Amino acid sequence: MLYDYTAVTADSVTEITEAAIAQADTAVEAVVGADESRTYANTLAPLDRAGVIVADASGRGAFMARVHADDDVRAAGVAAEERMAKWGSDLIMRSDLAAAIRSYAVTDDARALDGLEARNLEFWLRDLRRAGHDLDGADRNRLRELKQRLIELQVAFNSNLDEWDDGIDMTRDDLAGLPDAYVERLKPGASEATFRVSMNYPDYIPFIEEAENRDLRRKMQFKFWTRSAEENTPLLAEAVSIREEIADLLGYDTWARYSMEVKMADPEAVDELYASIIPGLTSRGVEELAALQDLASLDLGDEPIQSWDWMYYHTMQRRRDYGIDQNEVAEYFPLETVLEGMFAITGDVFGLEYREVEETGAWHDDVKLYEIRNRGSEEAIAFFYADLFPRDGKFGHAACFPITGGLRQESGEYRKPVAAIVANFTKPGPGSPSLLKHDEALTLFHEFGHVLHFCLTEVDHPRFAGYDTEWDFVEAPSQIMEHWMWEPEVLQRFARHYETDDMIPSDLVERLVAARDQNTALTTLRQAFLGTFDLAIHTGHGDVDLEKATRNAFALTLIPYHDGTHFAASFGHLMGGYDAGYYGYQWAKVYGDDMFSIFSDEGVLSPEVGARYRSEVLARGYSRDAIEHLRAFLGREPSADAYLKDLGLKE
Repeated sequence: MLYDYTAVTADSVTEITEAAIAQADTAVEAVVGADESRTYANTLAPLDRAGVIVADASGRGAFMARVHADDDVRAAGVAAEERMAKWGSDLIMRSDLAAAIRSYAVTDDARALDGLEARNLEFWLRDLRRAGHDLDGADRNRLRELKQRLIELQVAFNSNLDEWDDGIDMTRDDLAGLPDAYVERLKPGASEATFRVSMNYPDYIPFIEEAENRDLRRKMQFKFWTRSAEENTPLLAEAVSIREEIADLLGYDTWARYSMEVKMADPEAVDELYASIIPGLTSRGVEELAALQDLASLDLGDEPIQSWDWMYYHTMQRRRDYGIDQNEVAEYFPLETVLEGMFAITGDVFGLEYREVEETGAWHDDVKLYEIRNRGSEEAIAFFYADLFPRDGKFGHAACFPITGGLRQESGEYRKPVAAIVANFTKPGPGSPSLLKHDEALTLFHEFGHVLHFCLTEVDHPRFAGYDTEWDFVEAPSQIMEHWMWEPEVLQRFARHYETDDMIPSDLVERLVAARDQNTALTTLRQAFLGTFDLAIHTGHGDVDLEKATRNAFALTLIPYHDGTHFAASFGHLMGGYDAGYYGYQWAKVYGDDMFSIFSDEGVLSPEVGARYRSEVLARGYSRDAIEHLRAFLGREPSADAYLKDLGLKE
């Protein structure tokens, strides 16, 4: 069942992609050419199988674009990604297929459907309508052209980011403020006695947070905020224009209205969410910024804090007010220890066990493979890969990728899901393990929330299994995971010093938790900036001025914009499925906070609450709407109280 990625070549990526599409096309042709009376078995079931064939091939081929070390394999993966996306776009736009599904929908067999089969037909009919099958031929042809071009733009945009390679060579004096352990991990620069600070997160983030050289912080941020600017800015502008035209063709006022039709929220609800938090956050943010400005005045005098300053002074403030040095904290979070702790916690709460698989068959030697079992069972129920260190050409952020989806097979056996965490944490050095800052450990827990959502599915139907829920709910199971990284009883259960094996001191945990709310308003306002910018460019009409939209939204952060940069060119979410959807991180946090309130009330590590959460949320996939998951788990209507309290906006 597990694929041997060690044998992957550029040719094999192409071959598996083309073979899958050919096999899927055969299934589709059988559907549209069926002579007998239409049934679920000869109409929708083959289409479901075709989708699984292509999705499986994507996990073995197109996925290589994100992770493989070989340039040619990644290029083949990019081509495969585009090929499969276009195949899927063409499939739903086929007139003969639409006729077949719609003719089936009026049969007695269709009217007798219930459960997931009825839901599947409902979704197919919805997809056909959204694919323009009610349009005339000319408009439908134009719609197809636009969707094909949009796929090309999105693939190119993300490939440009993954392949971007830049940085600054610095001397040890240039790196003042950064610990020796950080410097020792840097690659050598082009000149003798210099070190290369790259755009990879393990290089860039600590530099922005701790480097004393203000001018170099500015230069590094300028490079980071202008990644792929020349290539990606026109791609994004064209994508926004195409999205608007697609929405107009389909009769929607804006792309946001079209995009959110299949999500929990609508544009008005998102506006209400932001309206409910931005005024209060702004008032608090002004106070937080003033406190940072007081600290910075020792260095800057009357000069205001700039965007390349605020994280540096945030770090200094945390050290001064709470005695928190993230490098000291990281000594208690070696990666292997964090993984063990994460496995132990989720094992107890959700009734699971984990085992590392020695023969990974993975795409790189850094990658580890784990199996997930129900506690007390000898049989795996799922697998996941952990690809956690940066390398050239690799996906540059952190995400959970689907490899093989769960589903009930014709044999009656449930197919084991396979997922992959792809992240960019500090790689172990000579004599030193990978030490995670608390924020990095938080990221690991977050992405593992996606893994559990994908892997603990019990839904038989492939369309509704895993984390395939409404896209503005999909982050909720990850938001809930983050809470455990702030609980003292949880941290002291596994956080141990990498050299002495001493448990993290109670006073350090107390200070770390106390510092959690430091500058919460400013950090949340940055999230509001990203979500507001996303909606601004997807609710407008006519040519969108990306620069103006960026500056207008950035004003929410209360910090001056970095002139000359092109932030949107490296905002990968806009071309990775979160267009008119970035608000979903805050939207999902409302529900994640609300769900964790049940753990807080009944026991943060309660197996009873965990079992209910697993069965009512994680296992359910998209077998019902997310609001029904919430009602079933909470035992009441969802509430924003915990979310507002977490932001300091409610007593």
